[in-house]
Amino acid sequence: MVKNLIVGTLALILAAPVFAETPEDKGLRIALEGEKTGEGWVDESSTLKMILINKKGNETVREMRSKATEGSNDDGKMLMVFDSPRDQKGTALLTHTHPDKDNDQWLYLPALKKVKKIASKAKSGPFLGSEFSFEDIGGAKIEDYDYKWIRDEDLNGRKVWVMEAYPKSKYSGYTKVISWIDQEDYRQYKAEFWDRKKSHLKTMTILGYKKYLDKFWRPAELHMVNLQTGKSTKMLITETKFDQKLQDKDFTKNSLKRAR
Repeated sequence: MVKNLIVGTLALILAAPVFAETPEDKGLRIALEGEKTGEGWVDESSTLKMILINKKGNETVREMRSKATEGSNDDGKMLMVFDSPRDQKGTALLTHTHPDKDNDQWLYLPALKKVKKIASKAKSGPFLGSEFSFEDIGGAKIEDYDYKWIRDEDLNGRKVWVMEAYPKSKYSGYTKVISWIDQEDYRQYKAEFWDRKKSHLKTMTILGYKKYLDKFWRPAELHMVNLQTGKSTKMLITETKFDQKLQDKDFTKNSLKRAR
């Protein structure tokens, strides 16, 4: 009797219809899997060089450093500080991410000796004259977007997923972001940003990945090109270190004024 019941149950399971994964379900699954593969880095610091390039090709160079903590529940923190040029030295951006609401960002301007909170509606604006917005710098979370898998394709000899992400925030500067994600290790190689008028605004290419601690991939260069203005910005990451023993006190509004 028991054997017949088990056999009958198995037959029902095997005969049950298999529901195909929707493009939306697949997109979310890939995003969640990618997030999981990158977990566990705890904290890190980097030195960076930001190169602003106008449409004539003239360059302006800014040197920066950053430090960040992963957090335990999408509540990470990041601090970016400018070391040069001289008139920008000490300018700092602090970001607190939150699992259930918009991230908080504060900007410290040493010339004014003032900490300014970046309003949600202002985060689509340019980050200190670059082609990156405050939104780009602010640390995206899985919960901030709806996802959709579009297709599989080859990119520079590697198999990638092409995905669309649709920001949920009404204050986002984008209607969608299209990403090219490596199918082997979930590295992002390219992203296209579409503005509120549903026009292609910017394209970012991501280059020079290096693997740290035999687990965490970090790029050496982010290159953001604004297709509507002809301007671009290169973000060069020249050094990255992990396990810096960073604490919450390193990421307070008061720490902005001490950042220089």
